[in-house]
Amino acid sequence: MAKKQKFDTVAIHAGQAFDPTTGAVIPPIYQTSTYVQESIGNLRGGYEYSRGGNPTRNSLETLLAALEGGKHGLSFASGLAAEDTLLRALLKPGDHIVLGNDVYGGTHRLIERVHGSSGVRNTTVDLSDLRAVEKAIIADETKILWIETPSNPLMKISDIAELADIGHRAGVVVVVDNTFASPALQNPLSLGADVVVHSTTKYLGGHSDVLGGALIINDDELAEKVTFLQFAVGPVSAPLDAWLTVRGIKTLAVRMDRHCSNAQAIAEFLDAHAAVDTVYYPGLPSHPGHELAKQQMSGFGGMISLSFKGGSKAARKFCEATRLFQLAESLGGVESLVNYPAEMTHASVRGTDLEVADNIVRLSVGIEDVADLIADLESALPRK
Repeated sequence: MAKKQKFDTVAIHAGQAFDPTTGAVIPPIYQTSTYVQESIGNLRGGYEYSRGGNPTRNSLETLLAALEGGKHGLSFASGLAAEDTLLRALLKPGDHIVLGNDVYGGTHRLIERVHGSSGVRNTTVDLSDLRAVEKAIIADETKILWIETPSNPLMKISDIAELADIGHRAGVVVVVDNTFASPALQNPLSLGADVVVHSTTKYLGGHSDVLGGALIINDDELAEKVTFLQFAVGPVSAPLDAWLTVRGIKTLAVRMDRHCSNAQAIAEFLDAHAAVDTVYYPGLPSHPGHELAKQQMSGFGGMISLSFKGGSKAARKFCEATRLFQLAESLGGVESLVNYPAEMTHASVRGTDLEVADNIVRLSVGIEDVADLIADLESALPRK
């Protein structure tokens, strides 16, 4: 048996065989909607119509599965499209979901307002309180335990192995959103999760130029249900989007190294600044999830949140004063971004238990020179 390849090698080669016709190192983009059949029902390579299958998308799906150490990878038009398809596959009216009380606002909106209108119920809970998680699960009604770690935007670290054990004892499907960590830093399936979710728009694509989502699943029956919905409903990634995502993944390992080192330096700088109340970054020893993050992650990631002593006024002024950190939604690209969650990524959860305080700012730390990034932050911070 061949020796198992390391992550960096898998990211470059899995699903990426050279083109047998020309020898091209990079597989071509199959920018086509349909395929000529040999005869009625006699398909070339199993391809009939690109909603059902496309060689470029299939190569990405093979790569996604390999990155997470899973059996089945599926690629979608966005992260929310991936989440919606999974929810459709697992839930019926009256079913119940338990999810963290610090998740991406769009995920909560999808569960609460879209699936909630069809009778799906949810309970939000602090996932670090394992007893509270157990109490939130309703026998025969809870179908999903939804974990996001590190969480968005407060960077909470949840114990995937412990939560998976709780979920499985209750017969619940355990889903982990691995977007913030990426498979370069964390592999939830190896820790007991049943499904991994990604917004591939973020670190996997890595260049802020493509939308996408992914599910990685080990269970054959669930994968079959999701694959059917992927075809029947049609939320698939387009060929060019799939190709761009593959291109981004090839540099994922080296990019994550720089994201992590830059973020660590910036978190330490911010933690010492008089205008900053709290820095939310698992790489700081003061972070409540620091030791757990060291156990289940190989790096602390490129995402930082911070709260300002000066309240919302100071936070807003800071967001509009940075230059290298550009004010924008999204994250995970090579360029640094600053975000004001209360009115941007998490505006949809205002007035709920997930509401984000108005003195919090979120940073997506890019791969620019760290000295330049710190200088940019220093110039935008309130004077000591």
